[in-house]
Amino acid sequence: MIEQIAAQPAWFWLCFGGLLLIAELLGAGGYLLWTGSAAIIVALITWIFPHMGWEVQGTLFAVLTLLSVIAWRSWLHHRPRKASDKILNQKNHQLIGQRTRLITDTENGFGRVKLADGSWRVHCDRELPANTVVEVIAVDGITLTVRPISRQT
Repeated sequence: MIEQIAAQPAWFWLCFGGLLLIAELLGAGGYLLWTGSAAIIVALITWIFPHMGWEVQGTLFAVLTLLSVIAWRSWLHHRPRKASDKILNQKNHQLIGQRTRLITDTENGFGRVKLADGSWRVHCDRELPANTVVEVIAVDGITLTVRPISRQT
């Protein structure tokens, strides 16, 4: 087995890289992506230069893994961030700016609205009747802070 691997190093690195990429697909969270990519690059290099020693191949694999991780982290650090990235998985913060109607009168400043796929508790600084058009201006836990919208807008 070792003799076959030594005779065909490109196939070894290709299979190793493929297995790492398959393991990444199973949910490694990005850790094996760059290692698998480096192994595939080493496979291509050993296919072009088949008489490279295993020491050089291993060193090349390690260096390529480190370089690819450093390049990826640098790209992530320097890319512009969108405002939507910060609230991607926070459904309640995505509701800010939405307009809807109160489905109940407010009592002591609290009422309810129907937004998205559910009914939300809302707070307003004044009492409002049902069917008043309101806009979500803030989120506090599971309570939306709203303000009434005048009829002119």
